[in-house]
Amino acid sequence: MAEKKTIDRRTRKTKKAIRNALAELLTQKNINDITIRDIADLADINRKTFYNYYSGIHQVVDEIENEIVLAFESVLGDIDLKRDLNDPSRIFERLTAIINTDLDFYGHLLSMHANLNLVSKIVTMLKAKTKEALLSQIEIDDMTADIVLGYAITGMIAVYQQWFNSDRRQSIEEISKTVSILFFKGFSGILEHEG
Repeated sequence: MAEKKTIDRRTRKTKKAIRNALAELLTQKNINDITIRDIADLADINRKTFYNYYSGIHQVVDEIENEIVLAFESVLGDIDLKRDLNDPSRIFERLTAIINTDLDFYGHLLSMHANLNLVSKIVTMLKAKTKEALLSQIEIDDMTADIVLGYAITGMIAVYQQWFNSDRRQSIEEISKTVSILFFKGFSGILEHEG
């Protein structure tokens, strides 16, 4: 049993190194210009080790997308709008906890200027999952939900991107608190909170 835990831990560590290496490379190069050798070198593994886990780069990308969506889906599944409207920071504390599990990875992910397709695909999936959670709890027409979520999620991601690309003088928790107020109460909520 101890041997299986060691293997599982080693597998998780190696896959995380591969994933982080790809995310870092995506901040520098287009996905089509990245090679398995680039990833292996940065992850400090050999190419054979990469192929033990993945058939190619796009399989790593698919895993990254699925992992992010599953992590955020767990937060969305726990949203109770009636409860959380009174304390919206609760949702964003959980989102922040996800980002804090791997700050480097999310930092690279949100710094991908050359690979906007990946970020755009993740944003589209997050919007769809958020819309599903929202519509299951409140009555709002489809077009209004799309406008609200497009504005809120795109804005939220822009704020996190700005934070990752800044000197990070504010903590991510402070940023998340401000975003939560803005998300649920708008600009007037910020003025209320600051006043």
